[in-house]
Amino acid sequence: MLTKLKKNTLFALTAVAALGLGSAVYAQQKTIAIGTGGTGGVYYPLGGAIANVLSKNLPNVQATAEVTGGSVDNLKLIGAGKNEMAFSMADAALDALNGEDKFKGNKVPLQTLLVVYPNRMHVVTVEGSGIETMADLKGKRVSTGSPGSATEVMAFRVIEASSLDKDKDLKRERLGVAESVNAIKDKKIDAFFWVGGIPTAAVTDLAATPGVKMKLIDHSDAVAKMNAKYGELYSIGNIKGGSYPGYDKDNKIAEVWNIIVTGDKMSNDDAYNIVKTLVEKKDDIVAVHKEALSFSLANQKQDRSPIPFHPGALKYFKEKGIGG
Repeated sequence: MLTKLKKNTLFALTAVAALGLGSAVYAQQKTIAIGTGGTGGVYYPLGGAIANVLSKNLPNVQATAEVTGGSVDNLKLIGAGKNEMAFSMADAALDALNGEDKFKGNKVPLQTLLVVYPNRMHVVTVEGSGIETMADLKGKRVSTGSPGSATEVMAFRVIEASSLDKDKDLKRERLGVAESVNAIKDKKIDAFFWVGGIPTAAVTDLAATPGVKMKLIDHSDAVAKMNAKYGELYSIGNIKGGSYPGYDKDNKIAEVWNIIVTGDKMSNDDAYNIVKTLVEKKDDIVAVHKEALSFSLANQKQDRSPIPFHPGALKYFKEKGIGG
């Protein structure tokens, strides 16, 4: 009888200990919310791939990708402490760090984890719109991107550098890329701006639509004026012919680098482990979207990120012989 009692007591103590251990493990689990963008863009699928890679490879980490309005929304979520990581274009992030433009009076403490890939500005229209050049946008119905997006920030700068007034010269809408594609198909708008990776799913959808001939408008001559006013953030890029179905002409454009940022709360160890995982498990992310090919050590340069690198990221780069 005593032996049975001892066994029951031992079982009970073991169960309590197991519950305690389980609680401790559960308590140590970290959740990481990643701000991305709309479902028709590139941030969202890339964010989902990153969340999967982090959750799979980092112990006690559960990462999730969240649909947002884009860079500006993401940076505000970081500032409010609601997200731990976010995608952003470099220009919007610099505005947030300095408390300018859409962040006037509300500086966001930011640190870069990784420079990821260049965002290419698309100025999209269709055959029959009468739009061949940037000047032809005057008087047209044009979407400049959704509220809370870096598309809107950069679109305004391209428009300004093209000697157009965004308020007086355009009949302006504020739509995300998927909504813009639907609107142009329905002839509710004549053109739209979108800054994103190549290919962007929604733009591919437009290019592949039967009976529609998509056109991309050159605007690389705006880059010099943009840099003169806003700093050396932009460069002349190219959307190669063949990037979208049925569109074989090269498109000369403005581009800006994307970065993954965090606030000022992430520990050095967490930042180190996240950056190490994203670089070393890059192939798993490339399988979802080929823009992740740019998640390389060679791209970790301060001139591509106006935001200071996190000390944890710098530690990893130094180990690999790369200066942040």
